[in-house]
Amino acid sequence: MKCAVIGGTGLIGSQVVRKLNDAGHEAVPHSLSTGVDAVTGQGVAEAVAGADCVVNLTNSPTFDEASAAFFRASMDALLAAGHQAGVGHFVILSIVGVDQVPGLAYYRAKALQEDLLKAGPIPYSIVRATQFMEFIDAVMSWSTEGDTVRLSTTPLQPIAAQDVSDTVAEVAAGSPLNGTLDVGGPDVHPLDELGRITLNARPDGRTVVTDDTAGMFAAVDGDVLTTKGDARIAPTHYTDWLA
Repeated sequence: MKCAVIGGTGLIGSQVVRKLNDAGHEAVPHSLSTGVDAVTGQGVAEAVAGADCVVNLTNSPTFDEASAAFFRASMDALLAAGHQAGVGHFVILSIVGVDQVPGLAYYRAKALQEDLLKAGPIPYSIVRATQFMEFIDAVMSWSTEGDTVRLSTTPLQPIAAQDVSDTVAEVAAGSPLNGTLDVGGPDVHPLDELGRITLNARPDGRTVVTDDTAGMFAAVDGDVLTTKGDARIAPTHYTDWLA
């Protein structure tokens, strides 16, 4: 199977490319650095030509209202080119609970991306993952003031990027789901607790203060960002990943 991995040089994309190639498939990474711009359409037709599967792992450069335009333009270009090329499977990576957080512009944009794929002409699979362990430091930095990190009690279920890429690669190599697969880490923690766990493992002088009005996750209602039902649970625990 030949797979065009758009955004194939990033955190998840580079691992997906390696895992597919290790499994005997032909996975080719494409990104701005290789001359493929999914927003303008530059190089897209050439990237998907001859591909059995397209995995779109591109991400908006911003998390504000402009992110919707990014996902609309990139999906329009990739779906049109993929349909023209006869691609039989289109995969995207999304976020668990993305359609249940209307207060966040980026989440609304990712939900739009899902809707565009579902309405498109190509059989598809959507992998929804919980928050990446690799992003917890960035989340903490967004609400740091001096030596204080203000974090909400929003329940999160952190997952290692390696476990996400395992699932994406497996789904890409299989038949289209024409639906969604949720995947999350093995443990659920309030965000403020995750901050304390992180600083206990890697002390840097900061202290976590619980503040349910702080940061982007203050807009999240309840446990909507955690997996439910028959979701896949990945093996890597956050404490083990930190170690």
